[in-house]
Amino acid sequence: MSIHNDEHESSHKPLTRKEMSRRQFLTYTLGGATAFMVGGAALPMVRFAVDPILQKKGEGTFVKVVEVSKITDEPQEFTFELQQQDGWYLSSASLVAWIRKDASGKIYALSPICKHLGCTVGWNSNANFPNQYHCPCHGAYYTKEGKQMAVASAPLDEYKVMLKDDWVYLGDIIPNSIVK
Repeated sequence: MSIHNDEHESSHKPLTRKEMSRRQFLTYTLGGATAFMVGGAALPMVRFAVDPILQKKGEGTFVKVVEVSKITDEPQEFTFELQQQDGWYLSSASLVAWIRKDASGKIYALSPICKHLGCTVGWNSNANFPNQYHCPCHGAYYTKEGKQMAVASAPLDEYKVMLKDDWVYLGDIIPNSIVK
C-alpha cells in the first residue's frame, strides 16, 4: 500500500513549468486590445487639445493704421482690422484706438475699453466732461492721457506703437505707461 500512496501523492505535485490558463490568456488578450483601441481614440483628442499650446508664440504683430501726418494733439478715433488665430480658427477682428501726439511729438494710442465694466468710451462725448474720455454706461471718465477720474479702478490701456515709413503701426494692448 505504501507504493500506491507514494504514486498518488506524486501526481498532485505542481508542474515545474508555469502554464497560462485559458482565462488568463483571454484576459490579457482582451485587455491589450481594449487598451490599444482606447489609446487610438484618445491620442487624437489629446493632440487636438494640446497642439495650440505647443505652437510657438510670435513677438506680436503690428497693424498699419494711419499716416503720421494725420495725427494731431487732439485724440482721434481710428478703426483697423486685426487677423487673429484662435486654435485653428482664423478670423478678422475690427478694433478701435484713440491716437494722439503729446506736447513732445510722441504718438500714443489708447484702447477705448472702459476699465470699469468694458463699455466703449468716447472723446468729448459728454458736455459735462469736456476734453475727456467718457463712458456712457456708468459715468466713468478719463483724462486725455487715460487716467481714471471716477468710477473706474484703472487707467485706459494703451497699444504698443511703432512708427515705420511715416505710418503708425499698432501692436498688442499693454497697461497704461503714460499715467504715473
